[in-house]
Amino acid sequence: MKAFAALYRELDASTASGAKQAALQRYLRAAPPQDAAWAVYFLAGGRPRQLVRTKLLRTLARDVAELPEWLFDESYEAVGDLAETISLLLPAPAAPRERGLAEWVEQHLLPLRGTAPEPMVDALRAQWRELVPDERFVYFKLLTGGFRVGVSRLQVTQALAAVGGLDAKRVAQRMMGYTHIGRQPGAADYEALIAAESAGEQDAKTGGQPYPFFLAHPFNLPLDRFDTALGPPADWVVEWKWDGIRAQLVKRAGQVWLWSRGEELVTDRFPELAAMGVAVPDGTVLDGEIVVWRDGRVQPFAELQRRIGRKTLGTKLLRELPVVLLAYDLLEWQGRDLRARPHVERRALLDELVAATAQPALIASPLLDGDSWPALAQQRESARAIGVEGMMLKQRDAQYGVGRTKDVGIWWKWKIDPLSIDAVLIYAQRGHGRRASLYSDYTFAVWNGAPGEPERALVPFAKAYSGLTDAEMAKVDAVIRKTTVESFGPVRSVKPTLVFELGFEGISRSTRHKSGIAVRFPRMLRWREDKTIEEADTLATLAALLPG
Repeated sequence: MKAFAALYRELDASTASGAKQAALQRYLRAAPPQDAAWAVYFLAGGRPRQLVRTKLLRTLARDVAELPEWLFDESYEAVGDLAETISLLLPAPAAPRERGLAEWVEQHLLPLRGTAPEPMVDALRAQWRELVPDERFVYFKLLTGGFRVGVSRLQVTQALAAVGGLDAKRVAQRMMGYTHIGRQPGAADYEALIAAESAGEQDAKTGGQPYPFFLAHPFNLPLDRFDTALGPPADWVVEWKWDGIRAQLVKRAGQVWLWSRGEELVTDRFPELAAMGVAVPDGTVLDGEIVVWRDGRVQPFAELQRRIGRKTLGTKLLRELPVVLLAYDLLEWQGRDLRARPHVERRALLDELVAATAQPALIASPLLDGDSWPALAQQRESARAIGVEGMMLKQRDAQYGVGRTKDVGIWWKWKIDPLSIDAVLIYAQRGHGRRASLYSDYTFAVWNGAPGEPERALVPFAKAYSGLTDAEMAKVDAVIRKTTVESFGPVRSVKPTLVFELGFEGISRSTRHKSGIAVRFPRMLRWREDKTIEEADTLATLAALLPG
């Protein structure tokens, strides 16, 4: 753990991608394979299931540190991060002992899950007596499930490729499924990531492994700059940007697998797509979007969320919320990897496959025509009315890359402007990482009536934490500290004084929210210092934005 904790500190302290890449490679070259296996798992985004309940952890930490509850809570509020708070408050270890990362995870952390409270407390006390101070912070980050550090999955993939002398695309494919929840990687798994490429791997036709997803970049230039930046529309394949779940359908050796972009195997969550996949020829991998499709059109994402949140899928739900795969790329055909072929060729093969398969649950994402960018922009104006987020622009000759790269071609996402509303900040909570000392996570409210109406009150409807500059965040933090009315653990209730314009991608009715409305991807567009709280918007204004 000592070397991994040192790597964490080095990665967290640097903003230079080159320095982070060098640190990753140094660690991977020196670490025992069993430790490197877990390091890659955590650095690439893997999270084990919850190991210890937060309430028990806080109570035990107070007892071991011999602190009254109020002082522990004050310390937590000052630090803003539970893992860091406990690591700072614990007394010196009685019997310090260094252990490797794999030993800590496999023999001490993972066995805690499901343990009864009393033996769990005994196990934690024993661990803390041995926990070396330099390793505490990372230990508690792993224990609480809050491990995050400033490296991307792509950077981890690149480091592995450099260590193994491999093409990063091959490593990325091997990484698919590596961070799946419940996975326990070992030395052999790590060695397989960096092993020399085999002939069998070049021609794998039986496994259910998907390909790494190719991701789009945002495109926000003014329309009058499109011709200069992109050239004519004829150089691009243009489609709608769907608001669903990105997925790959894999059909090999008579079996069907459905993978989400988050590397979750979701075949059993969408039985109609699994049934559709049976009709697809062996040796096929489709890339597309899972959406609820009814009456010949896509339904709001909130409808899809109703299915995602259900543990069991009854006949009634499947009938009310039917899904389809809107396919927009063909990555493998007849067992051949097509990713190096131009996008326009892959798309032509996809259209032929969809037509020949003739399955209602498999629809080719419609292509859009326009002889100029203004003509396409005019079509884009109808995006929200038909339930899409804007347009996708894909280079005709682009290969299918790995992650958000531009080395083999490019996809742009040309999204419509967000919906927006002016709302009042009413609650605040400290952030994480470099924002752990600032109140940066906010809850916003709108009025439940017009000015002058009796019993007019603010009703919370959204949370947001992104969109402000560091300087603005510091100013807001100062206001929050001066206007705090009450504290609820890490959350502060503040006197309503600040108005912000919030942007969001979608809006729907919700029985789970006090306001009766849920918004998708809320973020702060600007601080409305020119507005008083009385001028903030109302629930009626929000409701008017709901789709008809």
